[in-house]
Amino acid sequence: MNSRTPLRFRALRRRTTHAAVTAAIGALALGALAPSAVAAPRATGPDSFQQRLNAMVSPGHVPGVLAAVRDQAGRTRTYAAGVGDLATGAKVPRDGEVRIGSVTKTFTAVVVLQLAGEGRIRLDDPVETYLPGLLRGQGIDGRHITVRQLLQHTSGLPDYEDDVTDDILQRRYLSPRDTLDIALRHGAVFAPGTRWGYSNTNYLVAGMLVEKVTGRPLAEELDKRIAKKIGLRHTYLPAPAETTLRGPHPHGYHQDGPDGPLRDVTEIDPSAAWSAGAMVSTSSDLTRFFSELMKEGHLLSGPELDQMRTTVPTGVPGYDYGLGIMRTQLPCHKTVWWHDGSIPGYGTWSAATEDGRAASVAMTVDPTSMADLQPAEDAVDAALCG
Repeated sequence: MNSRTPLRFRALRRRTTHAAVTAAIGALALGALAPSAVAAPRATGPDSFQQRLNAMVSPGHVPGVLAAVRDQAGRTRTYAAGVGDLATGAKVPRDGEVRIGSVTKTFTAVVVLQLAGEGRIRLDDPVETYLPGLLRGQGIDGRHITVRQLLQHTSGLPDYEDDVTDDILQRRYLSPRDTLDIALRHGAVFAPGTRWGYSNTNYLVAGMLVEKVTGRPLAEELDKRIAKKIGLRHTYLPAPAETTLRGPHPHGYHQDGPDGPLRDVTEIDPSAAWSAGAMVSTSSDLTRFFSELMKEGHLLSGPELDQMRTTVPTGVPGYDYGLGIMRTQLPCHKTVWWHDGSIPGYGTWSAATEDGRAASVAMTVDPTSMADLQPAEDAVDAALCG
């Protein structure tokens, strides 16, 4: 276990056995930036990356793994290992759809920053400017919490993750307002701007902010501003009460503790995760997204991209958080920008270097221990350093 695991899955994923509030966006037609002319080829030989994925598969623990690696020229190679359906023994569908958990936060942050670039949102305005009266509670006042503090997790808002895990697993629909009310029952964790503290509530409010400013559903804004613009064909925010995945996908599994049996949780209601973690995507779409995000003017203009990559310390040396994205150094001394996500059934890690190389790895089980996570982290590192 290297020094990065404790931050990724203790500071960010504080409760990996209940990492239920995170996930993905919506796909459809080609956008202004057409997909690469080079189709994603199948991995045909036992290359070192494929061998890493094969080694991640563990009967009774990690049924399947999916991944993609994108080079600087935009060529993408997809990978799969393991079993996609324990009931039938079907293989993992290459580049299948998965729930991406908190990688959703990077997508939500991009939309907020685009609106900032259009002059419709100011990052240092209080939330109260756009959502008057929304944030009120013990030590909580939207007049003293800025939009920037939401995106960088310095607002002090309490998290609601543990409160809604059962709702997600039992397919109970919760509206954003329902979920926010659950969060606001807790008091503020700290005064705004005084600390860094990961909270899904920040991104729930950010999603509500997008809808208020645009007058349109968040799913439409994600699709129009990101998915269609850069050609993400299998990336979407599920509709209310949508419990199934739309395209080919491996089944997702949940394990109650490291020795518990795997149970199929492919069909859940991720509504409580919403703008903080309910999106669906594929490994190739995620590598395209993170790669295009690093290129000035593709998703964000220079000033907005600079804002996204202006970081604050998380309290763990070498790990900083920007606006919806994390920064750290790879073992090969490259700077990497990334986010991870976990929701019942799936765990996802996506990252890119500033030169546009990108990698994404997804497991078909939500992690129950740090030991589960190390191989995926190592695989992403190897892909970006190789």
